[in-house]
Amino acid sequence: MDYNQVSGNWEQQSNNINVSNADAGFVARYIAKVYGWMFLGLVITAVVAFYVAGTPAVQQVVLGNPIVFIGIIIAKLFIVGFLSVRIHKMSSLVATAIFLAYAALVGVVFSVFLIRYSTPSLVSVFAITGGTFGVMSAVGYFTKQDLTSFGRIMLMGLVGVIIASLVNLFLRSEGLYWIISYVGVAVFVGLIAYDTQKIKAYANLASEEDRKKGAILGALALYLDFINLFIMLLRLFGGSRN
Repeated sequence: MDYNQVSGNWEQQSNNINVSNADAGFVARYIAKVYGWMFLGLVITAVVAFYVAGTPAVQQVVLGNPIVFIGIIIAKLFIVGFLSVRIHKMSSLVATAIFLAYAALVGVVFSVFLIRYSTPSLVSVFAITGGTFGVMSAVGYFTKQDLTSFGRIMLMGLVGVIIASLVNLFLRSEGLYWIISYVGVAVFVGLIAYDTQKIKAYANLASEEDRKKGAILGALALYLDFINLFIMLLRLFGGSRN
């Protein structure tokens, strides 16, 4: 599982911007661009996942070899952390390429879900995730209330989910598994609204290059929110193929 990581420099810049003074049309177009990048990331993830799940030879290489699969997971964690922390020192083109490469790696891991879960449950959970994402994005976009404090609470909840997940790798407690899943759903639902509001501030970064990189960072945050919410809901409502 991957989680949101945000560069301190970008966080400080966005917190110093008064979003209410922004041109509403410009912000709306900027947010649409961020959603576009997020959607492209999801499409790449889906294409790669279906390709791996439908190609036995590739399955054997990436899923049949534990070393390769663990290596992919480690690479995913490294890439998302590297992009979040170092994005202010790279070009927007490089940041975009890294984000899309990350989405492809996630697709390799997601092929496991296509193999494990039934198609109807995958479709229904995807629909629930999409609907929830849309509603909470609207909340984050239209609310006049500052969600910074709320976001900090969600991030603390996220830390708790991470720690509990690591502990449960050893305990293998079914009860804790369900608690983590329900809490995880609540956390990522909240983060969608928080991250959406935060992206509105990225629209007012000083330079065009910074705004482009902000769009990729925002797309990454929303992409991770969507992906992780989907995983949590799949744990709760997904039906096995067997």
